[in-house]
Amino acid sequence: MKMHQLTILLVTILVHEAAGFPTEVRAVPGRDKYASWDDVNVVAHGLLQLGQALKENVDKTKVQMRDVNTKLKDFNVRVDELEKKQHEQDEALKGRGTTVEEMEKRTAQLADEVREKVEEVNSRMDRLEEKVEEVLRVPQLDSNYSDDSRAPFIQRLLTAQNRRIDQLVEKIKQQQEKLEKQSLHLQALQNKVKQKRVKSNRQREEVRGEVEQSYTAGLPTDCHDLFLQGQHVSGVYTVKPKNSQPFNVLCEMTAEGGWTIIQRRQDGSQNFNQLWESYKKGFGSMTGEFWLGLENVHSLSEQGPYVLQVELSQQTGEQQTVQYQFKLDGEDKKFSVHLQEPGTSGLPFSTADQDNDLAADVNCAETLSGGWWFSDCGETNLNGRYPSSASLDRGQTMFWTSTKGRDISLKTTVLKIAPAPVKS
Repeated sequence: MKMHQLTILLVTILVHEAAGFPTEVRAVPGRDKYASWDDVNVVAHGLLQLGQALKENVDKTKVQMRDVNTKLKDFNVRVDELEKKQHEQDEALKGRGTTVEEMEKRTAQLADEVREKVEEVNSRMDRLEEKVEEVLRVPQLDSNYSDDSRAPFIQRLLTAQNRRIDQLVEKIKQQQEKLEKQSLHLQALQNKVKQKRVKSNRQREEVRGEVEQSYTAGLPTDCHDLFLQGQHVSGVYTVKPKNSQPFNVLCEMTAEGGWTIIQRRQDGSQNFNQLWESYKKGFGSMTGEFWLGLENVHSLSEQGPYVLQVELSQQTGEQQTVQYQFKLDGEDKKFSVHLQEPGTSGLPFSTADQDNDLAADVNCAETLSGGWWFSDCGETNLNGRYPSSASLDRGQTMFWTSTKGRDISLKTTVLKIAPAPVKS
């Protein structure tokens, strides 16, 4: 009901009540005929009390409505959370079949209905609050006006609105229960899909394992094994030593067998001043300069007696080739190398961050650059800096004692191994 309609109703009630009053007032001896204003004041006082009680009732109702509004807002937050979960479930169940899609569509419809009901409740509460404020702002037109005609109207209005709010809250609860049931159903479907995916992934892993096992079972153990299988072309191949994972190697095939290259230097394109972890895993490119990796070399040498061949060339063009019996220990023994009898003590590998050399007062890898099997820093280092015209410290370049002194710079180096007694 709008403001002016309420005012007209109140005026009509006042006129109707005024018609019941006597048109004349008998004079009381000794008193003025207007002395009946005392009675009016009594009535006005009663009206004020009734108005105050009505205002308290309205204030109480407003507090209740605010509580309801707060609960509805909390419910809105919960609905948003359900919609978020719905969206996540939509992503997880996307493309899983017509039944899931129908369930998602129905859940979305229920969420829209709940949102509409909440908005309707909020709108009705706002209108109710406006009507109450309009009633409270109506001026007292006459002291003879009785609140008996206004109070029932407001009470009926509040009762009707409260009843409507209760109905809407009940509907919201019902919608919430439906949403919760739909959510549980979707979670059950999601769990089923997850279980199917886990089972499918496990089956794929089993198949992949069987394929890998079948593939690795036919891999050669080294380049010489590849040669024995009929491959006589040099190049990069995949090998799998015993008790090792497969890895790539550069094979050099000769008329007598296959050699596995473990180090090559030819132009200075690769930096060999690396730390322990790099020398352990390997670095560089097999199409250029590289280091195969101590772990890989160890897995190769563990398969039986091996020969290490060292091929050197100087800047002058002079070349030299040396062979040794070869065995390399694992990391637990610091990748110690044995170049003579297998029972002799080995020389551990050293880098700038792993000082395992035999020199007591200096770190040979840090002083000479690169990683190597150093003794006292003065015999051999094929992993030093590549020599160039800009080199200032000749002691840090790669050198080999048997090439007429360490002052003679090397141009190329190749280290390769093969099962004994393969010949080059």
